[in-house]
Order: sequence, then structure tokens, then C-alpha cells
Amino acid sequence: MKLVQIVFSPTGGTQKVADILTEKWTGGVTRVDLSDGSLVISDIAIGQEDIALIAVPSYGGRVPDLAVQRLGKLKGNGAKCVIVCVYGNRAYEDTLIELKDVAENCGFQPVAAVSAVAEHSIMHQYAAGRPDEKDIDELHGFAKTLFEKLTANELPTSAFQTPGNRPYKKAGGAGLVPKADKNCISCGLCAKACPAQAIDSNNFKTADRKKCISCMRCVVKCPKSAREVNGAMVSVVALAIKKACSERKCNELFL
Repeated sequence: MKLVQIVFSPTGGTQKVADILTEKWTGGVTRVDLSDGSLVISDIAIGQEDIALIAVPSYGGRVPDLAVQRLGKLKGNGAKCVIVCVYGNRAYEDTLIELKDVAENCGFQPVAAVSAVAEHSIMHQYAAGRPDEKDIDELHGFAKTLFEKLTANELPTSAFQTPGNRPYKKAGGAGLVPKADKNCISCGLCAKACPAQAIDSNNFKTADRKKCISCMRCVVKCPKSAREVNGAMVSVVALAIKKACSERKCNELFL
């Protein structure tokens, strides 16, 4: 039996949650980074006896389309999986139910789900510092329960219910596209790191609006902190979601 993390985490928040959930699992965990544009998905082998943890961020209440595309190329071969969505304290809406459908469509058997909160990737004032100590204790408790039930084969396939609706809510576009400022040294790390290959290697100043998914990976990876989104637009969006983000949301486990 092999334990596999399959994670789409452009800015690291989802990866933090995935690591917390699997660090107590014994036997070692293999990482599959769906944010890596150079990943050769056909090289990934998953057997029926394996256990996978599939984790994605929630973008506007949906699974990021790029993550859906890359997950769809995997072959689950009947392996059991735990699905995880991570959100910035607003709402995850249809993310879990969509992720469950995606996992089933590529041959996994979802047996449990987790929703978790991490610091918002754009409006950092929301869920700042999360997952914090309280989150970590809670997620460790989830992980212990999950691992015990998984290894004892006590989780029936697809028996659990997840919040969300079908059809899913309409997906939003890339409203916030990062651009480079005068501090850009044209090192090219942003283009190399971009999961959507939205940054032209001959022009690092901006990104292709049609390809950009507003994941902010280029902002996080820039060694000169030279990439940013429009501050006025961020302020407008932050104000619009302020009420929804004002109350601390809890992590949830669905069995």
C-alpha cells in the first residue's frame, strides 16, 4: 500500500493543510504537485491498494479548472481517497461536491472529505495565519480518525454526503491578473512557476488574461516582490466579502 498526496497548491496554503493531514500517517507519503506545469501526469502510477489524499483550493466556490484538467488525466484504478478543499474563510460552496465527482470520474473511490481554512491568497487579512495551532490540533484529530478507519477498511465508498449543489455554481474568470513593477529584474522565475503558463518568457511584465487563473503563484515566487495585482480592485473585492469573512469558519470532516 502506498500513500499519495495529490495537491494543487499555487501559493502553499493547500499544501500546508495536506501536510498536516498526512504527517501522522505512517509509511511515508509520495507527493504529486499538480501546480507544477512540467509534471508528466502519465508517469504517475496509482494502484487499487493505495490511499490518496486529493487537495485543492476553492476558487469562487469551485475547483480550479486547471486542477480539474490535471486530475482528469490521472488513473485512480479504484484507489480509495480522501478529498480536501481549502478556502480563505469566505465559503467553499460547490468545491467539495465537484471534487468528489472529479475524483470518481478518474477512477478513485472517495471515502471521506475535509474542508479546511487557510490564509486567503489575495486578501491576506482574511484567515491571517491559518492554519493556526487550533487548526493544526483539529486537523491532526481528523487525520488520526481517517487513518485508523482507512487502514481498518471501515469507510464505505461514497457513503458520505458533502455540501454543495449540482449543477455547480457558475465559475468566475480571472479578475485579478498580476503585473510586474519597476523592481522586476526579468529573472523568469514567474514564467517558470506559473501553473497555467500564462506568462510569456519574452515579456514578464504581465500575464495572458485568457490563461491566468489569478492563483498568485507568480506573486509568491518572485524573489524581488515585484509582482502585484491592482490595489484598488483588491480593496473593492475585500470590501465585498468582508461580512462573509468576518466570522472564523471551522474545519469540517465528512465521513
